Amino acid sequence: MALRAAVLRHVRVAVQTRELKSNPWATSGSIRLMSSHDDHLTKEEVAERVLSVIKSFPKVDPSRVTPEVHFQKDLGLDSLDNVEIVMALEEEFKLEIPDKEADRIDSCNLAIEYIHNHPLAS
Repeated sequence: MALRAAVLRHVRVAVQTRELKSNPWATSGSIRLMSSHDDHLTKEEVAERVLSVIKSFPKVDPSRVTPEVHFQKDLGLDSLDNVEIVMALEEEFKLEIPDKEADRIDSCNLAIEYIHNHPLAS
C-alpha cells in the first residue's frame, strides 16, 4: 500500500481535452494537460487532522491525545467508540475504510499511517 501511494505521487496521467470554438485562446494544435497526485496530503497534515478528530470526540479528554495514544489503553474507549472514531475519520478525509482495515485501527499512529498511505485521502 505504501509503495502504491509513493508511485501515485509521481505518476502523471494524461487528461483528454477538447478544443472549444468559443475560446479565443484555443490553438489549432492539440493541448495535452497532465494531472498528478502531487496534492496528496503530507504526513504532518494527516496527523494534525487525525488528532483534531480524536480531540473532538465527546468521550475523549483532548489534553491526553498525542500521536502515540492508543484508543482503548490510553483513552479508555470501547470497541463501539473505536468504530465511531473510524467513521469520523472517514468523513474527515472523504474516504471509505473497509471493515477489515477499520478493525485494525486502534491508535492515532495506525490511523495516521493508514490515511497517509491511502491514495484517495483528501
